[in-house]
Amino acid sequence: MTGAQPSTLPDWLRHQARHRPHALALRHKRLGAWHALSWREVAAAVEQLAAGLAQRGFAAGDALLLVSQPREQALLLSLAAQWSGGVAIPLDPQLGDAALRAALTHLAPRFVLAEDDRQVDRLLAQEQALQVIDANPRHLTPHPHPAVIDYRALALASREGFAPAALPHGDAFAFVRLNDDGHLVEQRFTHATLVREARHLVDTEKLHANDEAFAARAFAAASQARYLIAPWVLSGFRLNFPESLATRDNDRRELAPTLVAGTRDTYARVAQLVDDRLPGERSWRRRLIDRALRGQRGPFGPFIRTLTWWLITRPLREVIGFSRTHAALVIGPPLDAKTAALFDALRVPVRAWPDHSDWQRVEQRAQPETPQRHAADRASEQPAY
Repeated sequence: MTGAQPSTLPDWLRHQARHRPHALALRHKRLGAWHALSWREVAAAVEQLAAGLAQRGFAAGDALLLVSQPREQALLLSLAAQWSGGVAIPLDPQLGDAALRAALTHLAPRFVLAEDDRQVDRLLAQEQALQVIDANPRHLTPHPHPAVIDYRALALASREGFAPAALPHGDAFAFVRLNDDGHLVEQRFTHATLVREARHLVDTEKLHANDEAFAARAFAAASQARYLIAPWVLSGFRLNFPESLATRDNDRRELAPTLVAGTRDTYARVAQLVDDRLPGERSWRRRLIDRALRGQRGPFGPFIRTLTWWLITRPLREVIGFSRTHAALVIGPPLDAKTAALFDALRVPVRAWPDHSDWQRVEQRAQPETPQRHAADRASEQPAY
């Protein structure tokens, strides 16, 4: 790369679109079929969405709230908001009505993406002036409410090519959730922080453009931005969205990604899939895997390791979708001893990456205020690891 280094996520997207326009960037599954977008197509979609947002009043510093599970519309809209100098705020769709109302009051977003009709109705029921973008993944008849914008109708063709981000060093993402005491808390990440951390991850895990990543965690988790989205635009690997959280295990097995990022609960759930596939305790296959878990020693160790690999380990790796994985990341607390032993026996080295938090308690306001402008804050001071 020559010239100045890209400094924001949209800048990196523009870089990928210019240097690798036809390379596959994004795949998502709908109704059992995979759909793909190149880097040029992703950049064009983001730019058109940004133009549509701007035409409807979205400006630098505005907030775009995304009430959605992992899906390509949420990702593209996040980048569109950032393209215009705004901040994208993914929110857990399972958040209760009271917490949703508190989040809306605090954030005062200009637009909110709703993943389905249920979320559209929840948002319209709030006593706040909102423009709701309906993801409408099944391409149904547009919602009749005047405050609802169909996602497909939002995109506006642009004639001027790639426009620079309005706030190149402002916040990229913000996240809100309920803490253990039931209070709403928030943390923010600047472009500078995400780019710095992503570069460190890419270098440490030796990620490259031919990698396949699987985005099956909750979109509202901060680690999605830090360990998948930012590294994706920096390294140019392919990012894959499952059809739903319910199908993620089957979709991961079908893709066999090379990069997997999850929590200890993610790996414990996958370990349970392995355990369910193992035969009864008295079978010779079960005895082989048990010996692998304990580690093979003695004169027959190499023979047993080879036999275990071809008859047990290799098929099990294919069953859980880890047959090609070279970067298996656990975000936050490390694996428990049992799960760690199982993945070690499967010859899948799982490396722990921190999930440092700078959650700040949100002070509740009685009434919504004018949409606030978001500027860089102390998230830029978070250390890179």
